[in-house]
Amino acid sequence: MKKQILLVSLLIISVFVSNAQPKDGGIDAKMLEQLRKGYTASPDQKAVKNALASNSIATLAINGDNLAMCDTHFSHRVKTKGVTDQKSSGRCWLFTGLNVLRAKMIDKYKLANMEFAQNYCSFYDLLEKSNLFLQAIIDTRSLGLDDRKVDWLLKNPIGDGGQFTGVANIIMKYGVVPKEAMPETYQSSNTREMRKFLSLKLREYALALRKAESDAAASALKVSQLTEIYRFLVECVGVPPTEFEWTMRNRKGEVVSTEKYTPKSFYEKFIGEDLENNYIMVMNDPSREYGKVYEIEYDRHMYNGENWLYVNLPIERIKELAIASIKDNTAMYFSCDVGKYFNRERGTLDLANFDYESLFRTTLPMDKRERILTHASGSTHAMTLIAVDLDENEKPRKWMVENSWGKTSGYRGNVIMTDEWFNEYMFRLVVERKYVPQDILDMYKQTPIMLPPWDPMFAPEK
Repeated sequence: MKKQILLVSLLIISVFVSNAQPKDGGIDAKMLEQLRKGYTASPDQKAVKNALASNSIATLAINGDNLAMCDTHFSHRVKTKGVTDQKSSGRCWLFTGLNVLRAKMIDKYKLANMEFAQNYCSFYDLLEKSNLFLQAIIDTRSLGLDDRKVDWLLKNPIGDGGQFTGVANIIMKYGVVPKEAMPETYQSSNTREMRKFLSLKLREYALALRKAESDAAASALKVSQLTEIYRFLVECVGVPPTEFEWTMRNRKGEVVSTEKYTPKSFYEKFIGEDLENNYIMVMNDPSREYGKVYEIEYDRHMYNGENWLYVNLPIERIKELAIASIKDNTAMYFSCDVGKYFNRERGTLDLANFDYESLFRTTLPMDKRERILTHASGSTHAMTLIAVDLDENEKPRKWMVENSWGKTSGYRGNVIMTDEWFNEYMFRLVVERKYVPQDILDMYKQTPIMLPPWDPMFAPEK
């Protein structure tokens, strides 16, 4: 009944507003007078206005009927230890990818804890992204500055954000090291100033490359530019080790071995997976046809690396893959629109956390497809999917992810989401091939549909 009354009221208002609409499409005095009738200073309007004067919208929209902490029991949970912290950086994609591998190593070798050096991978990620940008500028030298692709490149020279193909390409090329071998620095943990300066230099370099006499001259110039960038990165985050010594200890703290490694030999010994071929990426994007494979141009971390390529699936098929992986004690790379209905204090993602509709006496009727098409929602943050709670019919009630915002964030460093929230704001999942049915694997045989780099759904996860 309340919704019917609201719709009738909106219809009446729309008639008045249409009559007041000036022919030139602007706001004239007559229309402004009509708009002013939207605020009548009624008691309920004044109460909300007064409350908003000194409180955040999120605080006032908290749903008082949903204050109790949700049940924290999960029927199936991957064995993990420790929570990482990306601090003031946009490296969630990297922390998530490394956390998936870390859980495997800890479980396989019965370690008390361990952490890979995110800073090591970050160094090469920024170097490779710099080369990707500069080479893309060389490739588009014949296009004008007002060309949409060139304009997009100059708007997005480099950033912290990324996705799983970056994790795979960087690790398979450069290996990994334990955190002790290349710890974080202030700049690696607080990347805004470093990224801002690097972006400025890359744009400067782009203009120089476009002015070069030939592609060959531009390529030679690029090498000198990258040399300067390498020096800048070393000064900010340190020298990436080419060899190091590491002592492995068991859960009792006893020394198991002390050996020397290179980054690649360390990866081969303790992980040894082919990250570029052992995983598939799936997406739930109802704005596009399901069962099709999509690829995003320039959505990669290195010039000769792989673009983000995924098969678009209904949400129920994605849940099947996730449940199979969790049941087999295997964590997954997972991304979503984390800012929607997120109670940070409790660490819960629940559509009932906030009641914006009652606060502003309106409705929010857009579905997932409409939110994507209007830029209202998209994948913004990656976390490690580690748990699901299934009912007696094997249907999920809720899920849990390990976050990378420190152990005091959310629920013991984790985030719990209801299955209803999962349906609306989950977007990407990376899963091992062995958990994927053959019909989905067969979909990957299609020729991918190429999407432009400015597609609204594919901003890097941060």
